[in-house]
Amino acid sequence: MRHLTLTSAILMTTAMTSPAFAESHLQIVDEPLELTIHMHWPRAQGYGVGGDASKIYPVEEAARAMTNIFLKDATAGANSTDSAEAMNLMLAQGKLPDIVGGHLIQQPVNEYGPEGAFVPLNDLVKEHAPNIQKFWDEHPELQEAISAYDGNYYYIPYLPDGEFARAWYIRQDWLDVLGLEQPQTVEEYHDVLVAFRDGDPNGNGKKDEIPFFSRQWEEVNRLLTLFDARSSGSDTYHDFYVDDAGAIVHPYAQDAYRDGLANIAQWYAEGLIDPEIFTRGSSSRDYLLSENLGGSTHDWFASTSGYNAALADKVEGFNFIPFLPPASTSGVRMEEHRRIPIKPDGWAISYMNEHPVETIKYFDFYFTEEGRNLANFGVEGKTWDMVDGEPTFKPEVLSSDVAVNSQMYLEGAQIQRGFFQDYRYELQWTSPEALEGIALYEANDLLIPQFLGVAFNQEEQATFDKYWPSIRTYMLERQQAWILGAGDVQAEWDDYAATLDKMGYPQVIEVMNAAYARQYQ
Repeated sequence: MRHLTLTSAILMTTAMTSPAFAESHLQIVDEPLELTIHMHWPRAQGYGVGGDASKIYPVEEAARAMTNIFLKDATAGANSTDSAEAMNLMLAQGKLPDIVGGHLIQQPVNEYGPEGAFVPLNDLVKEHAPNIQKFWDEHPELQEAISAYDGNYYYIPYLPDGEFARAWYIRQDWLDVLGLEQPQTVEEYHDVLVAFRDGDPNGNGKKDEIPFFSRQWEEVNRLLTLFDARSSGSDTYHDFYVDDAGAIVHPYAQDAYRDGLANIAQWYAEGLIDPEIFTRGSSSRDYLLSENLGGSTHDWFASTSGYNAALADKVEGFNFIPFLPPASTSGVRMEEHRRIPIKPDGWAISYMNEHPVETIKYFDFYFTEEGRNLANFGVEGKTWDMVDGEPTFKPEVLSSDVAVNSQMYLEGAQIQRGFFQDYRYELQWTSPEALEGIALYEANDLLIPQFLGVAFNQEEQATFDKYWPSIRTYMLERQQAWILGAGDVQAEWDDYAATLDKMGYPQVIEVMNAAYARQYQ
């Protein structure tokens, strides 16, 4: 094990002296070069610890030491948590920083890049970023997915690693108490939820169990897949998807959705779904599990399986484990949610940047072994060590009461810059139960392809912006009303479909498919 690395040695002395730079084979420029950056994302509105630009990320200090390039915060909209709003404010100001990064930048970058606001990266990468180019050569479909309508791409994305994300979870200890087997079909799942409701599996003599719950209300829509409908085509809720005929459609405009939602509404009426599903919020998992009230959910492997250890001393026999998705009404088992291989987050080079070559080399640094380790695990010797060739978090990181990902955000790792995530970062704090669940899901080939999005031209973007926001709002309003029993989806479906047509759904689907054909076919 190496306890003192070059990077940590540099940081222990100085991060800004010339001798330190001379030792790094990753040095990009001879003299220190400062580049301004807009970095706005949900957890930090600014490039610095907690969004505070005066608190430099340890990762930034290490990157400075290795590359001799310094990033200086120039984030617009730091008083807002809305990244789209911050982006619009920055664009309206006209004076763009050298680097524009953060949350959901793909759409505005692809819209304004061809107009000259951002630098096309195709040739820059080919000529000056061999590590990024190597990634594209190995994943050409992902370069295709981020390209704008003019065929160029304008940002380097955050690239998640791994495949499996969420799974179906059930209280095995409750099944054992009631003498039940894990449900294998949607009908059996319904019966198990009824038993959870009526059988007092928590043994307190009260009918207070919540059979199905979720900390994100949108996850109630995953039940649609048990009735051969869809809730989304990607890892973003309520997204479009590619149907069996190869066309882009929206799940909430399909007949299968009508039938599936009618069943969800019935389950809600029967008391099988958390009555506060739309209002309980993100703390629902903590509360319902720690109070021994929650029976089943659909949630992330790593964090959800962690409750077995966390609640071992509080809830006797607690055993919350992943199980195979119940077979749908037509007999299909599928897991709709998976890690998308490419995010609409990352960073781009603005037209005002006077050092595009040096900047693309800096982006490429995060695709080197050293840079990728830095972006994923933080500073070597501080948060992790190299053990037998594997980046390994220090025991104090893994044993902390603060989640590992939250610790990394404060280090400047795992933030929404353009980098290739390393699943080993998460694997180290994933429980044995979760790993067993992932192996189970992998063995049963449950994942389905994802819709990676489209890049509109100006006319298509205008059409989409004109119609889609109000259509989406209407869809979600009717969805919640139907689930809560304020209306009947079956009886009102024809009026609903007619309203979608009047609101411009056919026009949205037309531009979606035109853009899809141009980009992928």
